[in-house]
Amino acid sequence: MGRGDSTPMDHEAADRISAAAERDPDSATAQSGFDDRAQHAADRNEADDD
Repeated sequence: MGRGDSTPMDHEAADRISAAAERDPDSATAQSGFDDRAQHAADRNEADDD
């Protein structure tokens, strides 16, 4: 995958990110709030599919 190629965030991926952040609350993912942003992105992408 090159720059510009992307896979839309889905709930399965967002759930994996959230689980990782819960397992290690001191991780960069948890500290940055990326898990919350991933969940919001998955919600937006699901709404776009409807």
